[in-house]
Amino acid sequence: MHRHRDLCERAVDPLEIAAGLEAHGVTDRTAARYRHRDVFSLAEELYARVPAVTGEPARAVPPAPVRDIETRAVWSLLALLPGAACTATAVVLKLTEGTLGGGARLTVSLSGALVAFLGLGLCLRSGPLRAPEGRSSAAATLYAGWLLGYVLYGQALLDQVLSGGPEGPWALTPAPLLGLALAVAPAAWCAHLFSVHAHRRLTGSRALEEFAAGARPLLLGTVALFLCVLSGLLCLAELGYGGGGSLVAAAALGVLLLLARLLTVHGFPEPATTGLAAACAVEAAAPALILAGRLPGLDVLARPVYAVIEAGGTGAVPAIACGAAALGLLIHATVALSRASAHTTA
Repeated sequence: MHRHRDLCERAVDPLEIAAGLEAHGVTDRTAARYRHRDVFSLAEELYARVPAVTGEPARAVPPAPVRDIETRAVWSLLALLPGAACTATAVVLKLTEGTLGGGARLTVSLSGALVAFLGLGLCLRSGPLRAPEGRSSAAATLYAGWLLGYVLYGQALLDQVLSGGPEGPWALTPAPLLGLALAVAPAAWCAHLFSVHAHRRLTGSRALEEFAAGARPLLLGTVALFLCVLSGLLCLAELGYGGGGSLVAAAALGVLLLLARLLTVHGFPEPATTGLAAACAVEAAAPALILAGRLPGLDVLARPVYAVIEAGGTGAVPAIACGAAALGLLIHATVALSRASAHTTA
């Protein structure tokens, strides 16, 4: 009671104390030393015995969140902006093919990319994808930019390296990037649904284990829903803009970015940054190993990359990189986001 008095005085219900104790490393084994069956039972006694701060009377039940339709509409429109900008750019480039010169087409492309990135930046600063101050890192932004750039140029770079290059202009594969831009809005809504339902389970749970048991399938269902929507958008983008790029790699990247953002929003930015960095490292290592294999006696370095490309094409490299990183983040998120402390606010 003395150690956690500040937490107990300001708590509005026992579950908030239980979440705070969990965040400080208190487990059911610790609670057993105080003759309680679990952390929640210990939190109930602390809530009952520690008086609330004067002027801040405790409430038995926290108020239900108010549905702010106007705010929800604002961040929904912002989430649609990247996809709308990329779609408009693709349509203009398709309709003006053969009529606009190279400089004009480059201007249209850069303008569309600028609007899309501005929209994405606004989307990440409001709504369910917004991370509290200090949680986002510049390194994570840099890694995400690398992964998105690899969607455009990565496979063309590998093709040129395999053929003896790199040399000459690189061919673009914009269809997967268009699908990923369209998926920003579904990602925001999936993050919103996960947060809302997690808070409802937190309010209705009577023990931390009960909440964790409900939060795990909620997270898996959210990721599965986003993957289904993303796959459909990627297929539509490929049909509308033409082939090019690996849909499996783009889908794996989309799931990786969603999981990284969820972890960052809920207070786990370090593993999110690590997952993005691991995917970047694998993608960068593939052409580097092929180039290193050209040196005398070092051809063994390039053999794993050649084996992967022979089995699944150049798109297998980003698919493995992003897929493995996404799987690692999913395993970590299943544990981290099933804690009550990940869903409480200061």
